[in-house]
Amino acid sequence: MTTEHHTNNARELAFSLPLDQIDCSDPGLFEQDTVGHYFERLRRDDPVHRTRTRLFGDFWSVTRYQDIMAVDTNHQVFSSDWSNGGISILDRPAEHRGHSFINLDPPAHDGQRKAVSPIVAPANLMNVGPLIRERTCNVLDGLPHNETFDWVERVSIELTTLMLATLFDFPLEDRKLLTYWSDVATSAPEFDSELVQTFEQRTDELKKMARYMGRLWNERVNAPPSSDLISMLAHDPTTRNMSPIEFMGNCILLIVGGNDTTRNSMSGGLLAMCQNPAEWAKLRANPALLDSMVPEVIRWQTPLAHMRRTATQDIELAGKQIRKGDKVVMWYYSGNRDAAAIDQPDRFIIDRARPRQHISFGFGIHRCVGNRLAELQLKILWEEILQRFPVIEVVGEPRRARSNFVRGFTQLPVRIPG
Repeated sequence: MTTEHHTNNARELAFSLPLDQIDCSDPGLFEQDTVGHYFERLRRDDPVHRTRTRLFGDFWSVTRYQDIMAVDTNHQVFSSDWSNGGISILDRPAEHRGHSFINLDPPAHDGQRKAVSPIVAPANLMNVGPLIRERTCNVLDGLPHNETFDWVERVSIELTTLMLATLFDFPLEDRKLLTYWSDVATSAPEFDSELVQTFEQRTDELKKMARYMGRLWNERVNAPPSSDLISMLAHDPTTRNMSPIEFMGNCILLIVGGNDTTRNSMSGGLLAMCQNPAEWAKLRANPALLDSMVPEVIRWQTPLAHMRRTATQDIELAGKQIRKGDKVVMWYYSGNRDAAAIDQPDRFIIDRARPRQHISFGFGIHRCVGNRLAELQLKILWEEILQRFPVIEVVGEPRRARSNFVRGFTQLPVRIPG
């Protein structure tokens, strides 16, 4: 079956199913890259959709841009606190939930977030820029020509892992552990069993991460403050007395946050440019378009597909009555394809008039703290690609992650001619 026929059949199914049978949380729809048709249907017919599932229980799917914004900016009513369920669509047992600042409501959230925010302050980004460029050049110059290789492994994972190691001042020889821990942290044992089969096994692996990071903490808490994340946590008054479970949770958050957005945008951006050669030609003719191309890549990819909230009181949303205790899922990927908010959202356009209108980084108090660093890494990558490669060919079907949270790639076979 051709890709076009597959897409048409998937769209026909999405628009013919009874509404009560539509479940956009099915990880298989993300793996097959057909979930967008179901979101399109819901935005049209039932934008705040009561979803009942075996894996994830009952929840509200919020699929329109403006409704997502209404939830994301109202932390008083829509809680992300771990004690209410946290940010994951998956209802993990309380002892296996993350205790990080993204899983907190104000005021506890604010102090912990502030502790690590200096690492992405403009002055620090200026300082780290040359190192990002040096490593990017080394990785790109080491790529083979005239043979197929995996862009995810050779470029996306390598560059983001090197950056993570820098942010944590983590031993470079052990940096692959950071990628592994990020993948474990975002895995869901119920349907993604490649890495872990149970919540207990997942927690055990993350405790190993906490012990490793704990050794770094112990070294730095007694040393003068420095500009890495562990030192910032160790010396800030709001975080230096964290419990072990809070420390583990914040390490997980910072590893995942520094990994998935950038890693999958590096892969998704290359795929989008290869699928839209006129846009690549436009960029080659005018490299200044990188300033709008980078946020368009992040919108197009939407590397984290959703965030969950829990209602703390009854409230009406788009005509639906949300009850206290209800689980509410904001589908960022759907919001980024909402024609009511974004012009021609199903087209990849690198010179959009308002490229930063996307919601891939979330909005409100939980907006991604490292968004500017992610953009800097992507911009430098594409500046160096333009210096070296007139074309990079995608030579096989990409393999996508079987996940409704991380919208990413596990493999992208490419070839550099010449």
